[in-house]
Amino acid sequence: MHLMVCGGTGCRASASDTIEQKLKNKLEEKNLENDIQVVTTGCFGFCEKGPIIKVLPDNTFYTQVSPDDVDEIIEEHIIKGRQLTRLLYKDPQKDETIADAKDMGFYKKQLRIALRNCGFINPENIEEYIARDGYEALGKVLTEMQPMDVIDAVKTSGIRGRGGGGFPTGLKWEFAYNNQSDQKYVVCNADEGDPGAFMDRSILEGDPHSVIEAMSICGYSMGSDTGIVYIRAEYPLAINRLKTAINQAREFGLLGEDIMGSGFNFDIQLRYGAGAFVCGEETALIHSMEGSRGEPTIKPPYPAASGYLDKPTNVNNVETFANIPVIINKGADWFAKIGNKNSTGTKVFALAGKINNVGLIEVPMGTTLREVIFEIGGGIKDNKKFKAVQTGGPSGGCLTEEHLDTPIDFDNLLAAGSMMGSGGMIVMDEEDCMVSVAKFFLDFTVEESCGKCAPCRVGNKRLYELLTKITDGKGTREDLDILRNQSNVIKDTALCGLGQSSPSPVLSTLNNFYEEYLAHVEEERCPAGQCKNLMKYIIDEENCVGCTACARVCPVGAITGEKKKVHEIDPNLCIKCGACMDKCKFNAIFIK
Repeated sequence: MHLMVCGGTGCRASASDTIEQKLKNKLEEKNLENDIQVVTTGCFGFCEKGPIIKVLPDNTFYTQVSPDDVDEIIEEHIIKGRQLTRLLYKDPQKDETIADAKDMGFYKKQLRIALRNCGFINPENIEEYIARDGYEALGKVLTEMQPMDVIDAVKTSGIRGRGGGGFPTGLKWEFAYNNQSDQKYVVCNADEGDPGAFMDRSILEGDPHSVIEAMSICGYSMGSDTGIVYIRAEYPLAINRLKTAINQAREFGLLGEDIMGSGFNFDIQLRYGAGAFVCGEETALIHSMEGSRGEPTIKPPYPAASGYLDKPTNVNNVETFANIPVIINKGADWFAKIGNKNSTGTKVFALAGKINNVGLIEVPMGTTLREVIFEIGGGIKDNKKFKAVQTGGPSGGCLTEEHLDTPIDFDNLLAAGSMMGSGGMIVMDEEDCMVSVAKFFLDFTVEESCGKCAPCRVGNKRLYELLTKITDGKGTREDLDILRNQSNVIKDTALCGLGQSSPSPVLSTLNNFYEEYLAHVEEERCPAGQCKNLMKYIIDEENCVGCTACARVCPVGAITGEKKKVHEIDPNLCIKCGACMDKCKFNAIFIK
């Protein structure tokens, strides 16, 4: 029997490492350590319900486990064979308890290719990766295929870059192959700076060898002997597991010189980023690796011709690489049949926001937003009404209820006014203000702009100031026209893809939620009740009993009134903290 304990960052933050150690100690105490194996795995994906333990072979899926549950799991499940019902998943829609993960709506429509090993193997044990066909693709490539055969397979698969741009991966590899040089580089972009995104981190934490194998395959195809993983320093667990995997691959002769006796040499080194969002853009990333400021440059020349140290360089992100070994093992035609013609395979999304099943999912291209949000995601929290979904992070847009049946792929999301991006997906409900959402993403972009070009450096700052003016209740109809015009100018003139897409949250919310903007500027009202400067706390005379509870809790003394008499709130003093509303037991305080 195996006890698979989630060892991803999310569950680690909820003491899964403590749970793991307590399980081992308890098994030793019961003399069961030789019969029951405790295995650290990568992310199961169901982050909302972590920490997670999966018991094999019966596939029991325990959720929200705490260290205090360990003794009961050993005593009841392991020794007596009784499932702990209270730790099983409870479906909020069907009001039923589910023991086996395969029966959960969260997993039913998923197809895990990039995430195939996450939650199944110990990421720090190369033998477990090899047991699941690990390095078989590399062996096939080195013994049966010429470099151009590999590139043709990747092109036939139709896979496009999963980092945001969606450029055909096979073409990128071919460009690097065609540019002759004494030195070439394979670069893995593990920077991942989108708010709410954790796809690449989870793959590296749960299956680092898949990326190492894919980089080696890429190196063979384009004629490179050096790979570099550019990873943000804020990912300590991913870094440690990647280091462990690289060392193990070297020990097994799967990295280094004369790999598998083929004469092919390839090794990998790490470079650390400081968390700059702009370094997700490949030319900015390359400059950062060279020790310069992380700023993009005009293309051409493209990195495939002149990249790291002015040598031909191929840059793909973690998720893109994670698909490569499967394409080689199962065939390009198999992969191409998943999804649709222009967007093949699957896509990993970090599903977050006002949704019941927050977590990491992987679905075939062409799956609709409705399926993701209401079937896999389990619907909106607290039975609230769905309002919008932001795809593509700060570079994407907010889509509405009328877009729910949009198939998720590169072209359809662009046509709808958003984008695939690297895979962030944030769900919003009726209580979210879309003007504030646009302002939130602009705030992020302003902070993360490298400052090299004026449209991004200055233009986004002006956009943010306009949005602040609107959310403060000081905006005009003219400001809305300026907002739209300036967004289009930035989109057309910014230097890099990140700057060009930065106004997307503004444009998409203007297009889809224009009435909310009008309410802010014409009525000085926030329909969602989120913009503090447009909120006014009022005491209902009919419900107020003069208990003085609100006055006692007000931090600025804005509430006055005698005991057992109706109280009043001074709007000039009120800081709109909401403490009075929380304290009132008679529903006498409301927001106007």
